[in-house]
Amino acid sequence: MKNIFSTRTGIILVGAAIGIGAALLQYLGNPPNMGICVACFERDIAGALGLHRAAVVQYLRPEIMGFVLGAFAAALIAGEYKPRGGSAPLVRFFLGVFAMLGALVFLGCPWRALLRLAGGDGNAILGLLGLIFGIFIGVMFLKYGYSLGRSYAQRKSSGWIFPALMAGLFALLVFQVSFAPGGPIIFSEKGPGSQHAPIFISIIAGLAIGALAQRSRFCTMGAFRDVILIKDFHLVSGVAALLVFAFVTNLILGQFKPGFEGQPVAHTAHAWNFLGMTLSGLAFVLAGGCPGRQLFLSGEGDMDAAVFALGMIVGAAIAHNFATASSPSGPGAFGPAAVIIGLIFCLVIGFTQRDKITA
Repeated sequence: MKNIFSTRTGIILVGAAIGIGAALLQYLGNPPNMGICVACFERDIAGALGLHRAAVVQYLRPEIMGFVLGAFAAALIAGEYKPRGGSAPLVRFFLGVFAMLGALVFLGCPWRALLRLAGGDGNAILGLLGLIFGIFIGVMFLKYGYSLGRSYAQRKSSGWIFPALMAGLFALLVFQVSFAPGGPIIFSEKGPGSQHAPIFISIIAGLAIGALAQRSRFCTMGAFRDVILIKDFHLVSGVAALLVFAFVTNLILGQFKPGFEGQPVAHTAHAWNFLGMTLSGLAFVLAGGCPGRQLFLSGEGDMDAAVFALGMIVGAAIAHNFATASSPSGPGAFGPAAVIIGLIFCLVIGFTQRDKITA
């Protein structure tokens, strides 16, 4: 049976569904211009688990659990659940760490960059340009033989671990478990972490998006990579649909507020908006997918993608514990240093992880 979601029409429908869903989740309670943000939501999860103590960004975001579990269910039904791993897991872990450090200097993942633009935030333009530039650098490494090596088939039970972790986190959210006074699980009482849509609406949205994205191979990084590398516009048509439909939905709901100043959970340090996302874009290419795609792959049984996702969660903890994350007032005290160190790390990985030299 043909997979309709792999067609051009299918990928456009998936992008439209994500764009509309993200805008609606914002309308129903998620933070402004943050209806869905993989980086921000993983940061909130890190805070809820007590990995950092930034009180305004702590919440177990059910959308993230839904992405993994929805992709897991879709892969099982389609016969695409194939546990695999062993492709430079430690490198992937640190690529996840630095991808998150860059994203939290900008204050958003590629999805949120698009959603910020769809909400009128002009600062997102610098972030998207930085993302594309980072992807361009990564594509140059791909053209010259960059590879983290092959992954290997694993036992079926191995691929259940990450989906089981997500199911466990969802149970902790539903039952509001607390293990110690002032300790995890922690929920913000103010700020972005306290803003969320109803739990079961969020999990249903996450499950639906996870399943649709798994079937369509939706990936923001892959979209720009394919345009640069092979002039293929299939995936980017889905990304364009996300932006357009989120913009139209924001207009309808009164959520479009154009400008640079005073945008929600954003800053106007344009150079670091650009460079933060340059780091993230480069890390995404070297790891083989944007943060959303890594979650969907982990649902299929890709343990290397799960390691990258765990690296992002740890990266969020590092960002807040070591003052590298930005705030509306600008980059954290050590944010610029983190970006520079991350770019150096990624460039070293890109130059040294090459199987061959090609023209």
